[in-house]
Amino acid sequence: MATPAATTRAAFGQFPERCDKDPFAEWVDGEMAPVSRVRLQHQQVAGFLLEVIRLYVRTKGLGMVLHDPFQVRLPRSDRARDVLFVSNENLSRPTEHYLEGAADLVVEVISPKAVCAIAMRSFLSVRVGGGQEYWLVDSQRHQVEFYQLVEHRVYCSVLPDTERVYQSRFIEGFYLLVE
Repeated sequence: MATPAATTRAAFGQFPERCDKDPFAEWVDGEMAPVSRVRLQHQQVAGFLLEVIRLYVRTKGLGMVLHDPFQVRLPRSDRARDVLFVSNENLSRPTEHYLEGAADLVVEVISPKAVCAIAMRSFLSVRVGGGQEYWLVDSQRHQVEFYQLVEHRVYCSVLPDTERVYQSRFIEGFYLLVE
């Protein structure tokens, strides 16, 4: 995830055309917001999670894994996420240029300049847009927060078990050791 800078008003239909000229941008509530580039640590953590999740999903034939800068198009925003899992049941959602609707799993790695984790949690239902599972990774503090959808737009924080193992609810059989 990257940090927004100055915004520009843009109709949703104009965003894809403008995004071709400036790939470091997101569309949120009628405004095109540039995003900053990420740091090396962010890229390494996001890349590791992408590789592990993609390998598991591909091996098990569970769906598709996408990554930033691929956009997620929701009713009020068009944003990139670090890692996205789309289950076989939702494979009609990816288009050539964006994911139409929520992913089953969204992974966001917080950059040093990102909005604080507390603010991220308060906007969780809006930002995820109905995704089933959400991981918020703070690579500087070496912390991960896991959220799972329990009812419409209501997420519950889920902790790893006593052996520090987190089990994904929506990637069948996928476990992650949290150190």
